Amino acid sequence: MSILKLPPRLANQIAAGEVVERPASVLKELMENSIDGGARNIWVDIEAGGVKRILVRDDGAGIEASDIPLALERHATSKIKTVDDLETVASLGFRGEALASIASVSRLTLTSAVMGKDAWMAETEGVDMAVEVNAASHPTGTSVEVRELFFNTPARRKFLKTEKTEITRIDEVVKRIGLSHPQIGIKLSQAGRIRLNMMPAQTSVEVEKRVADVCGPAFMEQALPIDRQSDELRLHGWVGLPTFSRSQADLQYFFVNGRPVRDKLVAHAVRRAYQDVLFHGRHPAFVLFLELDPAQVDVNVHPTKHEVRFRESREVHSFIFGSLHHLIAQTSAGKVAAPALMQELRTPQPESEQQQNNLPLSYTRRETESVTPFSDAVRESSQTLFRPVSEMQGMEALESGSSEQVQVPPLGFALAQLKGIYILAENAEGLILVDMHAAHERVVYEKMKQAWQGQGLAAQPLLVPESLAVSEREADTAEQYIDIFSQLGIYL
Repeated sequence: MSILKLPPRLANQIAAGEVVERPASVLKELMENSIDGGARNIWVDIEAGGVKRILVRDDGAGIEASDIPLALERHATSKIKTVDDLETVASLGFRGEALASIASVSRLTLTSAVMGKDAWMAETEGVDMAVEVNAASHPTGTSVEVRELFFNTPARRKFLKTEKTEITRIDEVVKRIGLSHPQIGIKLSQAGRIRLNMMPAQTSVEVEKRVADVCGPAFMEQALPIDRQSDELRLHGWVGLPTFSRSQADLQYFFVNGRPVRDKLVAHAVRRAYQDVLFHGRHPAFVLFLELDPAQVDVNVHPTKHEVRFRESREVHSFIFGSLHHLIAQTSAGKVAAPALMQELRTPQPESEQQQNNLPLSYTRRETESVTPFSDAVRESSQTLFRPVSEMQGMEALESGSSEQVQVPPLGFALAQLKGIYILAENAEGLILVDMHAAHERVVYEKMKQAWQGQGLAAQPLLVPESLAVSEREADTAEQYIDIFSQLGIYL
């Protein structure tokens, strides 16, 4: 086949495939343009999950009338002028084809006014045509209205999810931008109904309130502030205590020079910092900002700029890991472990009460050591997992290698209690160190699984219902799976 030059319209639509995946990606590009334009407030209104309409209006510097046609052309931008500018990109983006790509798959209207001058408007309908600029009425700033997204590419529209899913993704984009630029007021509405309203944050208290509005009050109550600097690197923000871990990585926000990113190097550094204090399958929560020289990071490695490449990746990794690891290591044990559990474990008891606990252990304790009692439930579970070492018949059988003559418990014979939390036991294969409370939880979990597979779980209503603060997405999920919650004995 012969080589042909693509028509401008098709080239724009191909470029749109890189940056316009769904309404949320359109909104991200438009809001970043508003931020680069010096906006102090951004207003967003959507309809039908952003597919029918997305309106982004700001009070930034605006666009000159002569520049409005260029704003809708490919490879036209005000953010870079020379090749050297590529090495130090300080703006959120410079891809000139962003607006052109969006316009190629939608009906777009751009209206803007510079302070002290008249407003002008340009309209496109996804076709290759000359852009006409007409007089309009608009305050200082810019408005971009995107209607009927993918109206001329129905195949792309089929890949969109339900309206509720698309709205959830739009919420996430707005929240990320709201966290990265707390000084900017952001209001998101759907068909006139306000969904998010973030007031401009100037003081540290106002910034913390915005973080609490996005991540939830519980995060701020169990988060540690961090602000560390080394040479040209600075890491600041908030990291959640290990007790605030999540079953999924839904509360992880990382920003590089104000740009939201999802970077594998960063994720690995954070995971390593938490690896000694988090159970497998749990994820930490954090809101972190990394600031460094723009020349030390390449932001043009991904079309949507979700990923970056650090020129000194090893140094950045070590700095992030070291900063977080040092902070977590300084955290007191009472904060690292569950407060209620630690309170139970650390409650002192008289020697007589300790003897009455009748733990399934047999060992000599020095007077300087502290023994912490287990709860009745934990002790009951321990009796099914261990046997006291004082059962010499079982111990002798174990030592002689004829453990089949006696019924050896699953975790062997208990030798000692360490730090009031762990059990040191011995079985035919060697020594075992067990967290008794974790073992008790596993025993209860296995009983619940057996009940679930049998006649079902027995539920007992609480005298006072437990109130939980959840996000809208979590509430929607609870409503969607309400029947499964009921089968599990949880009534919402």
